[in-house]
Amino acid sequence: MATILRDWSYRYQWFYDTISALAALSVGGDKRFRQLFLKDLPINPEAKALDLCCGAGQATQELVKHFTNVTGLDASPIAIQRAKQNVPQANYVEAFAEKMPFSDRSFDLVITNTAMHEMESEQLQQIIQEVHRILTPEGQFIIVDFHRPTNPLFWLPISTFLWLFETETAWQLLKTDLPQLLSKSGLKIESCQLYAGGSLQVLRSRKS
Repeated sequence: MATILRDWSYRYQWFYDTISALAALSVGGDKRFRQLFLKDLPINPEAKALDLCCGAGQATQELVKHFTNVTGLDASPIAIQRAKQNVPQANYVEAFAEKMPFSDRSFDLVITNTAMHEMESEQLQQIIQEVHRILTPEGQFIIVDFHRPTNPLFWLPISTFLWLFETETAWQLLKTDLPQLLSKSGLKIESCQLYAGGSLQVLRSRKS
């Protein structure tokens, strides 16, 4: 169960940015954190990229530096408004991730940055199926999100963070076998890189 701090992080952008920057110190700072999904990613500027659950556009801002056709999707009108202000170079769609208004095989790359832990188990499965649907053949899906720590020293920091700012769904994600869910939906796992004592994962998959 999260505290009032979670509500503040949604209401006040400056508060969210401050908390995000502090949390990102464990992986070398906010700039490095925002660029984790780009590591080892072949860049084709003409590829169509989707920032799934884009929030205020933090990851979208990195995508537009490398791709000419970028779309951000989020269910929150406030988030979409902020993203448009922060990253006007991208296109934006207000919709739920589990029922995206895109045709089949619309995107070459889909990334989601610390958003899947907000989803219930059924939602998560629906979203992965939707991602598979909208990806082009050989298209990539990259998830950046929490992971069960492999270093015991990181259990206290992540437990405190989840208690203060997240809900039960984040704890559920720590118990979820994401590679298995992706594989069941027809996505081939390419790599899973762990950071911050294993408490953060960058999971790369491709539509087979």
